[in-house]
Amino acid sequence: MRKITRSARTRLTSVIVVMAITLGCNDTVSPARVVTDGVALTQAQFSAWSVAASIETVPGTHPNFNTPSNDGCPFVSRDGKTFYMASNRTGTMGGLDIWVSTRENESAGWSEPVNVESINSTADDFCPTISRDGHLFYFVSRRSGGCGQGDIYVSRRRSDSDFEQPELLPCDASAPYDAVNSPFDEFSPFPLPQAWTGPVLYFSSFRPAGFAADGATADSDIYMSESHGGIFGQAQLVAGVNSDVDDGQPNVRADGQEIFFYSTRVIPGVSLGAADLYSATRESNSQPWSGVANLGANVNSNAGETRPSLSWDGHTLYFGSTRAGSNDIYFTTRVRQP
Repeated sequence: MRKITRSARTRLTSVIVVMAITLGCNDTVSPARVVTDGVALTQAQFSAWSVAASIETVPGTHPNFNTPSNDGCPFVSRDGKTFYMASNRTGTMGGLDIWVSTRENESAGWSEPVNVESINSTADDFCPTISRDGHLFYFVSRRSGGCGQGDIYVSRRRSDSDFEQPELLPCDASAPYDAVNSPFDEFSPFPLPQAWTGPVLYFSSFRPAGFAADGATADSDIYMSESHGGIFGQAQLVAGVNSDVDDGQPNVRADGQEIFFYSTRVIPGVSLGAADLYSATRESNSQPWSGVANLGANVNSNAGETRPSLSWDGHTLYFGSTRAGSNDIYFTTRVRQP
């Protein structure tokens, strides 16, 4: 495996973390646009999120999609027919592994997940994400040879279960830790195309000197790194979404104008339990995020919710939750209003 340092950055462009911590909610979401079938929609033109259900309730889905083990970190391909996840179920190569399930079409049920042996290691491998064009595969691994703890890697994807040798994204092993990877945990890489620079990589990190920056403890914050000429540059805090507690595992709508993440912030009177899922919006990709809102009781529970992942059309949100005891994968939907 080739290690990419800050001085020689690659040109290739959570352990499911179940955190029993608290946060809040607000059902008001700022207007944002999403393009569906070529039509620009405001956030108000979507219905409210439906009551979340286990993924096995999708007709035809294999009953072993979720297991008594930890299952989470969901990500669905652009065409809606390939589902990546992380699990430490029987058959792992070591700790958490990345698994894949497929289906014939978007109305069909999901097959029993199988281990993606070509990408996994004997360490934890998780947070799988496919680039928009389907060619690059980003994930997090605790394998040896990285920057430290959980690091972000990228591999070229040959097929649903066949991958080239992964490469470590840029790494800073000492302060100020301004590369994508650091000696601390990184989670949930999400590449968003941006016409004037190339992909912008959203991710979260437990590196110190983040949003709270009290120098005592490192909480999780959401970062982004712009790609210039295929090289990911300095990691920067994402404005408008971070708080002085844990905020992480970002996922961005296809048009770049709605972001989903978990947070442990506490809003009196509206907190639902441990980590809850939140969203924020913006009216253009050059503006900061605003209108942070809890997704509400239909989605969140008094347990912990993690790693939200939005379908390409913006209608279905997949996520992990501990509401049934072990971590399992759930989904919720919204529809386009007439």
